Amino acid sequence: MNAVDDDFLALPLHAAADAGLTVARAAGASHADVRIHRMRTWTSTLRDGALQAAVDDSDCGVAVRVLLDGTWGFASHPVPGPDGAADAAARAVAVARTLRALNRDPVQWADEPVHRDAVWVSPYEIDPFTVPAAERIAVLEDRSRRLQDAAGVDHVAANLTLVKEQTFYADLAGSTITQQRVRIHSDLEATRVDREAGTFESMRTLAPPTGRGWEQVASDRWWDWSSELAALPEQLAEKAQAPSVTPGRTDLVIDPTNLWLTIHESVGHATEYDRAIGYEAAYAGTSFATPDL
Repeated sequence: MNAVDDDFLALPLHAAADAGLTVARAAGASHADVRIHRMRTWTSTLRDGALQAAVDDSDCGVAVRVLLDGTWGFASHPVPGPDGAADAAARAVAVARTLRALNRDPVQWADEPVHRDAVWVSPYEIDPFTVPAAERIAVLEDRSRRLQDAAGVDHVAANLTLVKEQTFYADLAGSTITQQRVRIHSDLEATRVDREAGTFESMRTLAPPTGRGWEQVASDRWWDWSSELAALPEQLAEKAQAPSVTPGRTDLVIDPTNLWLTIHESVGHATEYDRAIGYEAAYAGTSFATPDL
């Protein structure tokens, strides 16, 4: 199993957690947890094989959640140290006390197993952040050229996103959990321009974001990039020549790649427990899969 990065473990994780939990315990919280979260993100974009942007960004902070008299309180601080954790805990307690008068349904915390010094790292073979930036960009340049050289392709856009999330969690029950998760996503989009008609059509690769490392992008082992890039120009030409849809009742054939999204949006979000019990709502609404059904 891969190990959590040493520079994250070198942060004052336990000291910050102790500081935040001490404040929550002194305030009478029945439950409290401290999360120190760091996220590093790399994004790069190429247009017709030329680099347009490359951004390497990192954010880190501490968040505290308390349960006081059956009421939640939340707060965060941008400095993941003892002082920041203590400040966040104090403000989380203040939020819970303020909201207590409005809470008509006190939260009851269920007993949970205690996990001491647990560690989890997502599976990956090559940490993408250890790959030199020039090598990452070279892969996008090569694939852009392959599409650009094909007949009927006028423009090519290539994108790469790398994410590494690291979290340290500690609570009043005694659990301490450290996790590291790596995600990667790359896509290329080919555009065909009809200058006489003043229109254009585009198609992009279908490789989804995935919880693997650089091996997902660097070869055809996990995704057959070579075959897809070879087929894309012909598919784009067929799309450009396809007649417009005639209005009326007709059979609909949904490609699996689109059906996945349909299931994700219509069933996946609806069965998220926090949404099903009314704790979350988004632009998509709440949920039809409530416990009373």
